[in-house]
Amino acid sequence: MSNERLIYLPLGGAGEIGMNAYVYGYGKPGQERLIVVDIGVAFPDMDSTPGVDLILPDITWLAERRDRIDAVFITHAHEDHIGAVAHTYDRLGAPIYARAFTANIARRKMSEHGHPAEAITTVSPWPQTVQAGRFHIGFLPMSHSIPESSALIIDTPDGRVIHSGDFKLDETPLVGEPFDPALWAEVSKDGVKALICDSTNVFSPNPGRSEASLGPEITKLVAAAQGMVVATTFASNVARVKTLADAGQRAGRSIVLLGRAMRRMIEAAIETGVLKDFPKVVSPEDARAIPRENLMLLVTGSQGERRAASAQLARGKYQGLQMKEGDLFLFSSKTIPGNERGVIGIINAFSELGVDVVDDSSGLYHVSGHANRPDLERLTAIVQPQTLIPMHGEHRHLREHAKLAQGNGVQSILAVNGMMIDLSGNSPKVAEYIETGRTYLDGSVQVGALDGVVRDRIRMALNGHVVVTLIIDDTDEALGDPWCEVMGLPETGRTRVPLVDILEADLSQLIGRASAKTMRDDDKLHDDMKRLVRQSCQNEIGKKPEVTIVISRLS
Repeated sequence: MSNERLIYLPLGGAGEIGMNAYVYGYGKPGQERLIVVDIGVAFPDMDSTPGVDLILPDITWLAERRDRIDAVFITHAHEDHIGAVAHTYDRLGAPIYARAFTANIARRKMSEHGHPAEAITTVSPWPQTVQAGRFHIGFLPMSHSIPESSALIIDTPDGRVIHSGDFKLDETPLVGEPFDPALWAEVSKDGVKALICDSTNVFSPNPGRSEASLGPEITKLVAAAQGMVVATTFASNVARVKTLADAGQRAGRSIVLLGRAMRRMIEAAIETGVLKDFPKVVSPEDARAIPRENLMLLVTGSQGERRAASAQLARGKYQGLQMKEGDLFLFSSKTIPGNERGVIGIINAFSELGVDVVDDSSGLYHVSGHANRPDLERLTAIVQPQTLIPMHGEHRHLREHAKLAQGNGVQSILAVNGMMIDLSGNSPKVAEYIETGRTYLDGSVQVGALDGVVRDRIRMALNGHVVVTLIIDDTDEALGDPWCEVMGLPETGRTRVPLVDILEADLSQLIGRASAKTMRDDDKLHDDMKRLVRQSCQNEIGKKPEVTIVISRLS
């Protein structure tokens, strides 16, 4: 019996939606040669991660095994799968493989961070394969809401594994390759040891709808509009952007792309040959001279992002263009849970302008890019894997998908981030537990989630901040009274006296009563002053702020 093993280890994306990062390995325990599938990001929110730019998976475990990583494979160009590639390249250093469209996006990201474009290798779809250590990997085309999304066929000494990536079963996706059930049956006919499978829409009971089903309804809506039409969708959904542009063109409208991400995705799709007949677009500058009833703007910001084009239009002008009463704004997208507040804010802002807003509550203007429950069952029936391991979902999605597989006679194991699964035998089992977590991109610096930076920021946001400065001369006497600066706190409280005056008076009394021994002990002085400030603020304004004490001694 071989003493080598085949392992699967999610570092992100299993137990959450976003920040996908998965590891496969083969070899003796602790010596496996490794490949990485996807390195994505999650997005912050002001409640839990204020000021953070991006959330990355903690790759400490991988970085410590850098010499054993043979390659990184990117299934598609959504940010939750590709967004951390450039941010982690220095620490991993492995060659990166992707299909043409995804590689185009990845190279742009790498160049923005000063990394070599040559680190990205473009791979053709199956049957071409790449050898990486003990694995042979091929990109199997699969429909999704972005071009050239692919599952990975991972051939190992212990058998074939299929990593689904994100997918839907769309045989008429308009842009990109359709789902090909015959091809999937062909690659599965000799047996599949494990199917690692997208679980996002396991609770959606009806079969997924095709992207092609949207065209007639969107065309009808745009044709009936009287004023300017503006539509937003995910910039990466090139097929949807094209459907919207085609509808505008049929209505005799000039098409304008607003937002860097929107332009970048369309440019990448054209450069790589994915998109061949996109309607002609006009610049925002030229659009100003075109009657508004002859314009259709395709804009970024479907999730309510403050700096995106849709939010800026809602606040006033963007690149010289402005929405007015009687115009139409279409959300051809689903609001991701957690983004509702931003989207509703934009809808209300447009309402105040007299703009008519149409969202997807009717189900006519958006279809999901992920497989629904019947589609997951259909793919599992085609592949007939020995084991199904759910991924890409919150814990409730993974658990439900495992139950669904087991109900259809397929063994399954629930693996969340940090749970290393040994796939070597006929029954998968937990081999180890790896410490996982998150890394925050904060400005240009990466900080650990447990470093305290964001925690302190949240505390300051909730409680305000007081800075106290005290100067002590060479005889251990205070040189004047302590003085305070307050941030994020009301100027006056219960007594209507300025808060700063109260704090400085209380501190002055504290210093006046302090013994010579205390005046020589910075730590004791620090603790006493901090305790007093927090207690005085509690009495005056009902809050205990964060307090910074600065003690300067003159030598």
